[in-house]
Amino acid sequence: MFNEEAFYLVGFVDGEGSFNISFKIRQDYLHKVQIYPSFNISQKEKNILIWIQSFLECGAIRNRGDGVYYYEVHSLKDLREKIIPFFKNYKLKTKKRKAFKIFSIVIKILTLKKSLDWKDIQYIYLLREKVKVGRQRKYSLDDLQKLWVSSETIRQIH
Repeated sequence: MFNEEAFYLVGFVDGEGSFNISFKIRQDYLHKVQIYPSFNISQKEKNILIWIQSFLECGAIRNRGDGVYYYEVHSLKDLREKIIPFFKNYKLKTKKRKAFKIFSIVIKILTLKKSLDWKDIQYIYLLREKVKVGRQRKYSLDDLQKLWVSSETIRQIH
């Protein structure tokens, strides 16, 4: 079935969207490391983001404060049940296809595992590194390992 709106959305995401795997430092996490997957699109025109949110039936729109709005989906359930099936059905055509494939693998890992070990973190980090971004990553693998090991040491002391 030909769905003009779905193909429009795929083209839009090919140009403006991103599939991100971020690492956040969280003091309330056992090992201080949170993996934060998100799908997002930034635009000055809020109406197109409202349409995308309505079409995909998930996510939130926020104002960055600099005249740009962004649509973001970071709920693991919505990523797994809505975003990934949509882009598996309607294929991306640019380098975003590789980013989406890696993103899908990470979502699967996060879905299947109740608790991640250091090898999972390493694997996800190395997968993410296969996607080139135009900026320096906030945390290196060494940074994450130091946090992981120091939290492990603290737990063993107590």
